Amino acid sequence: MAELREGTHDVVLERVTLRGDDGVAVEAIHARPEGMPVAGIVLHPDIGGVRPLFDDLCRRLATHGYAVCAPEPFARATPEVREGEIAGRMAAVGEMNDDLQLADLDAAADYLVVHDDVARVWLMGFCMGGMQVLKAAADDRFAGAVAFYGMVVPPEPMRGPNTRSPLDTAADVVPTLAIFGGVDAMIPPADIDALRAAWADRPDCEIVVYPDGDRGFRHDPHRAGRADVDAAGAWERVLKFL
Repeated sequence: MAELREGTHDVVLERVTLRGDDGVAVEAIHARPEGMPVAGIVLHPDIGGVRPLFDDLCRRLATHGYAVCAPEPFARATPEVREGEIAGRMAAVGEMNDDLQLADLDAAADYLVVHDDVARVWLMGFCMGGMQVLKAAADDRFAGAVAFYGMVVPPEPMRGPNTRSPLDTAADVVPTLAIFGGVDAMIPPADIDALRAAWADRPDCEIVVYPDGDRGFRHDPHRAGRADVDAAGAWERVLKFL
């Protein structure tokens, strides 16, 4: 996480509650820079959900002038899933309803517009969150999106009757930067090629592959595959894209 250098703004960091389309209370991180934010970022966490790692990431992004809101993706899951191991969360993804999940991202954007008075809102997501951002990026209310190692083709445990594939709407996304690791077993080269083909006529969409990068190399210091990857340079690319 420390590879994302801090900006110049002081930040107020808090937890807030959003209201889902189904009335469910959704916990979210909210980070606001001092003064008027330059834009908003709706941030979708990885499968581990809202936790101190993402408090720090939201804060760091806010030091660059962005108001950030990161909703908990497992707000509707059972306590056993919320408090259990990653394997349980993986299985729960297939039981999710994408209409509700993506609506939570819209609710986070609404929160930023109302509470932080931003005119533009971006999307950003990591791992499972990157997959969801690739889906949500087809919503033109967002100015653009950054998807970190989002699964282009959801693995079997993450598929369900109410979930979609990012490729279904890939051609219709807002300007998007997709970041992948070259040794990430969950995103084989063929899947990246499929996304590249969907974006063949989209010069405003970009795919970057870090050959030695594994899952989580840009946001989680506890993941493998970080030592030989220029994570700091990668974050500079993202800030420039925003």
